[in-house]
This record gives sequence, C-alpha cells and structure tokens, in this order.
Amino acid sequence: MNYPSFKGFCFDRAAFFSAWILIVFINGLIQIHGQNDKIKQPSNDQATVDRKRLETVEELSESLANDVLTLSVAARDRDLELMADYFPAQLNAKPFPSRPAATKNQIKWVGGHNWETSGAKIVSVSDQKIGAGKISGKAFLGNWAEFLAHFSEIEDARFKIKEANFDDSAKAVLGAEQPTAVVGATGRARIAFYAIGRDVDGKREWARGTFWANVRFDKNKHWQFDSFELVSFDSLVAEKDMFSEVAVPAGVGATLPGFGTPENSGFVWHGAAAGDFNNDNWIDLFVVGGNRNFLYLNDQKGGFRDVSNEAGIKITSAGTAPLAFDYDNDGDQDVFLSAVGQQILLENTFKQTGKLEFNDVSLETGVAKEAIGFSAVAGDVNADGFLDVFVTSYNRYGQITPDSWFRATNGTPDLLFVSQGDGTFREEAKKWGVDDQRWGYAAEFADINADGKIDLYVANDFGEKALYINKGDKFVDEAAERGVLDPGNGMGVSFGDYNNDGRLDIHASNMSSTAGNRILARLFPNQGAKDNVLKKLAAGNNLFENVGDGKFRDVTAEVGGFSGGWAWGGGFIDFDNDGWEDIYTPNGFISGKSMKDT
Repeated sequence: MNYPSFKGFCFDRAAFFSAWILIVFINGLIQIHGQNDKIKQPSNDQATVDRKRLETVEELSESLANDVLTLSVAARDRDLELMADYFPAQLNAKPFPSRPAATKNQIKWVGGHNWETSGAKIVSVSDQKIGAGKISGKAFLGNWAEFLAHFSEIEDARFKIKEANFDDSAKAVLGAEQPTAVVGATGRARIAFYAIGRDVDGKREWARGTFWANVRFDKNKHWQFDSFELVSFDSLVAEKDMFSEVAVPAGVGATLPGFGTPENSGFVWHGAAAGDFNNDNWIDLFVVGGNRNFLYLNDQKGGFRDVSNEAGIKITSAGTAPLAFDYDNDGDQDVFLSAVGQQILLENTFKQTGKLEFNDVSLETGVAKEAIGFSAVAGDVNADGFLDVFVTSYNRYGQITPDSWFRATNGTPDLLFVSQGDGTFREEAKKWGVDDQRWGYAAEFADINADGKIDLYVANDFGEKALYINKGDKFVDEAAERGVLDPGNGMGVSFGDYNNDGRLDIHASNMSSTAGNRILARLFPNQGAKDNVLKKLAAGNNLFENVGDGKFRDVTAEVGGFSGGWAWGGGFIDFDNDGWEDIYTPNGFISGKSMKDT
C-alpha cells in the first residue's frame, strides 16, 4: 500500500487528503470487482463508482482548488489585474454586493451586517434569482474592487472549493507535476470565500460567503467563472478588540529553526506550559523548542524576561510538551517533559534555596522510561495526596505506518507514573489498564461522573478515543458506553461547562478537511458523519454535552459545527469574562513557500 510522502516536509495539503481518502476507500472499505475497474460504494443503493473517472475528477478539482488560491492571494493584495484573469468578458451574474449595510448587534461584542449592491436598496441573497442577466467581467470586478476597498487592512483572503463536479468531456492532464486541466474543461463548483482584516473604521471584520459558479479552464491557464450565483454573504464585526499579537514586544517572540532543517529535523513539534515558577503570584512561561528550552519570567509590567541560562534549563534535554506541577509537594512548580525517548522530570529548587533553578531528576525519580511521548497530564489517580503523571505515547510516523486510518493499534504504550509519596514514581500503566497503543496524542484528567475519583479522557490519532473511568484501583475504558468514542484524528482534549449546568462537557479536537469532504460527498452522497467513518474523519472537532452520571451526547451540529482545519489542542476559556466558556482551537501544519503548500 502506498501512502503520501512527507519527504521535504512541504506538500500540498489538499492533495494529501485527496490521496488519503482514495487510499482508505480503495484499500480498506470497498470491494474491487475483477478487472473492470469498478468499485462498489458501501451505501444503501450499492452504487458503483468509476475509479478512473473519480481520479480524473479529483485532478480537476485539485487544479481548480490550487488556482483559486492564486486568486486568493490576488484578492488579499488587491491585485485587480491578476483577478481579471478569472473573469471572462461577460458572465452570468448580478452585480456583486459591495457596500456594507447597517451593522446590527448579534451577540455580546460582535455585530453583523449584510451587503448591498451599489446604488440600490439592500439585496437579500435569498431573493436573488440564479441565472439573472449578464454583466461584463470588468463591471463585476469593479464591484469586487469596491468591496475590497471597504477594508483598510486585509489580513487574509481565501477561496475554497467545497464541491465540484465536471462535465463528462472535461479532461485533466494526468501525470502532470501539478494537477492541471485540459483547456476547455468545464464544470460547476460551490465555492466559499472570505476576507479578514479591519474595516475603514479600524474594526476587525470577517466577511464570508458562498457561491455557485460554472467554471471553465481557459487558454490563459486559469479557471474562469462563467457564472457567479451568491448563496450567502454577510460580515461579522468586532465592536472592540479582544486580543492583540504582542509576542515580540512582550519578549517571547523567539524564532525557531524551520521544520525539516538540520537544526529541527525531527517528526514532532513542541509545546508550552504556564505556571508561577518563582512564587511571585505572576504567571511565567516554560517553552520547549526544537533543540533547547525557554523559561520566561513575568516582569509584572506586561512583558517577560528570558532566564533560561540562569535557571539551567536552556541546554537541558528538550521534550515535546511541558507539564507544570508540584511533584514533591514542596510548594513550587516543577516541570515534567514528555519526550521521544526517555521522559524527563526537572525539579524546581526555588522553595529550598530561594534561587530559581531546575535539576534533572529523571533517573532518581524513576520517570526515565522510553516512549514516543507527545503530551503529559497530572492527577491524583489513587487519592493519596500526591500527583501522578499520565503520558500519551505516539509512534514514529513516517517510519511506522498506522495499521488503520480510523482504528489504529500499532502505536506505543501510554505510560502512567504513580507517585510513591517519597519523591519517586513507579510506572503502572499496565496495572491500571491504560497501557494503550492507539497512537496517543492528548489527554485530560477530570471527575466526569462525580464519584470523587478522577477519570481520564485520551485523544488518539488515527482512531477512537478512550474514556477511562476510575474504579479505585484500575481504569476501565467506557468511551463507547458513555457516548464519546469519537473516531477521528484526535489531537486535543479539554473539559469545561459550556452550558453552565454544573456538569463537565468535553471538547475534542479532530482534523477537518475541505478536500476530504469534497471527495466523500461524491462517494457517499446520501451518508453523513454519523453513519460513515470516513466522513467522520474529515468532519472536524466535536462537543459532547454531559447529560448526567458521566454520560454524553454529541451536540456539535446543534451548537455550531467546529471545522477547525488541521486542529490541535485548545479548549475552553471565557474570552470576554461574561461567565460563559468559549472555545479556542489552534490549527495548521507545516508552512511551505506558497498557499498551495501547508
């Protein structure tokens, strides 16, 4: 079985997902019938899919998706000359609504407005009739220029292909280095677009919409929109700024070696932890880099000071993710580092000596055990008053291939370090029933069934999650029975009470894929994420409501839908101090030289 290559750490994300979905579909979940190149689709009507045509259609889709990324850059840069390459002399469309209507408050500190056509009353998108009249490409582009002029600053602009279908006569140039079409290829696509920045009054604004378009690959080597039919279009406006990026002036804007360079050639990235390491009641930062660690002390003036050298942690072995906790109950914050190799424990001696300094006590405390440690969490599993440490263990992705894309079990065993009460730990994952090998990525402790014992929820990549219920002397995985098995590319877990009912709910970070959803819509048009594991893998994050006794129901669709992209950790935080917990999800992968590379 062939898998997408990670060589060079710079590849087309959409192409990756396309290949991924096709591989899983062809090799794992379908039946291949003889030599007729037809594959059975596992749906109620047992429809068949022409594999060769499917591959051609996806090449055409990738060609279109890549090309509109070039259009995205042109829109962001207000390059009207380049944007003109995407519009013919005439197209079937109404004038693009380019002037903002009045802003009305929607929720809390967020306002919203529709868009109106120049010189006319507000046009409701729902009232627009598809296929209305022709407009010149020049005039249509003029509307776009007016729309873009609404922004005093454009941070990002993007066009994304949500759905694409092509005429039977449309052909791709198979085998091309980059997906491309044969001139004259035609089809129809549903495309989302957005612009993020600041409006003319300096307020942050997110304009977003979708449209249907008849597309055609022109001799100028660009896809052109022969029609443009709006489905939705509005804006969200922040009435006040909540956050500003201040890493550099705050003193924490370190630049790390690029991923894939000799100085940073591993297969993992790294994390950070916040804690008061010098007991001055101000939050400090411990950050793990590719080849060193950083300790930033809060200067109590809105900035931080790098004390890595004097604290003795700069040249200490770097891990993947730090965990700040008081392992020896002496009143200061120590640091555990999950790591690829031996796990690391750094003892903070501030309480004993009055000097902020860390000593590596991994060997004498018993935590120097081998794992592909991706994260660590602390909790008192046996209620003896001392914190224990659970480590999620992954595997060497790129060297080891998961034995399943949605139920992989060939990771490395997770670890559980149980405190012995004397400053040492004993690794007891097997004894407690948590020595799982499902490519562990992230975890959190919480008492989810209110029985006084902390339980453990674990996100596994390439598979199902685990909810370990604490029975006092062991854990039992009850994820399925409690409604949180949640298959997906799990990379984040957090507990919080999203609906203020006094019970802990769960937010789980999973990857979502525009390309994956586009392909799967063709393969399984009548199935959703709940009845098709492939669609679940591409669907994104999940929110589970605790309905009592530690049982949950999936409320993702009810309260929003959380397609967080290539999502990682994140979780609950009350951004605006209104008493309701909000959700934040970081996302992204390896940066390349263009928007076509992740």
